[in-house]
Amino acid sequence: MDSGTHLMFGLGLGGLALADPAIATHPDGPVAILIGTILGSQAPDADMLLRFKSNADYIRNHRGWSHSIPAQIGWAALITLAVSLLFRGVPWGHLAAWILLAVVLHVTTDLFNSYGTQGFRPFTKKWIAFSSIHVFDPAIFASHALAVLLWLSGLADPRAIFPVLYAFVVLYIAWRTWVHRRLLSQLPKKDPDWREGDRYKLLSTLSMFRWNVVKLSQDNRYSIGEWENSTLRWVDRTRCDDHPAIEASKSSKDVQALLNLTPCPCGHVRIYSWGYEVRWEDIRYRYRRQYPFVAVVLMDANYVPLQSYVGWLSDDRLEKRLRMNTY
Repeated sequence: MDSGTHLMFGLGLGGLALADPAIATHPDGPVAILIGTILGSQAPDADMLLRFKSNADYIRNHRGWSHSIPAQIGWAALITLAVSLLFRGVPWGHLAAWILLAVVLHVTTDLFNSYGTQGFRPFTKKWIAFSSIHVFDPAIFASHALAVLLWLSGLADPRAIFPVLYAFVVLYIAWRTWVHRRLLSQLPKKDPDWREGDRYKLLSTLSMFRWNVVKLSQDNRYSIGEWENSTLRWVDRTRCDDHPAIEASKSSKDVQALLNLTPCPCGHVRIYSWGYEVRWEDIRYRYRRQYPFVAVVLMDANYVPLQSYVGWLSDDRLEKRLRMNTY
């Protein structure tokens, strides 16, 4: 989820923790637990600091080890220690439990969007992405905002509001996941171009009733479409190139970062007098007729890398970033 939604989860869990008598009855308990749950709800995304090293390092590691099972325990332990030192009288066991819940909830909700996480490391390095919840879900954010507003304004008791809120969130995510699975199973029947071996991905959007669809055919062709009102509509098709430069580009650190993450990569080659431009696109993300999540490598005629980039950019910004004197 996005940082704003994770913040809302931290505030919400801080309110829910007031149902714990050991927290609610201690003079410093409500403040201590609120600090702890807010920090816990943000901690796994501390890997964003890797942006200062390079985009490739950030993309390769974001939602990786920082979201793993050992890291979840480690984040909770560090935050509990820090909060306990500030508020020595608050029962540390209760603090630890609520802070751990905040960290685990962060990772769990991240599993349900299309980016996914490696949340079950070290047992598996597989990226798990259920794709049933958008990275920013209006229903989840708005329900938290309303509950926090009612709590902070004194219009309702947090011990009554937040159990209802999290019951709703659990049911809502379960419903979205069920809808996702049901619709995914229907896609071959709704697709007039279906062929044996076609593979589909169904991706959530900001709308509860519209989904993005990606189909990979056996001829290395992607079809990109939309599902809305029980209707499947294809909006774009692209065939991935087969060229020696494609294979050579895989030695690039930037390309490896993207390929490590996406289940839907597609490489394209442009040939110039000075060499090649290889562009890898993550077909899951289409915006304004472009695929902005890319890894690009410029190579000379002997496939020696000259320059590369990975990240989110429009075509215009990418051209400016990679502009060379040889153009």
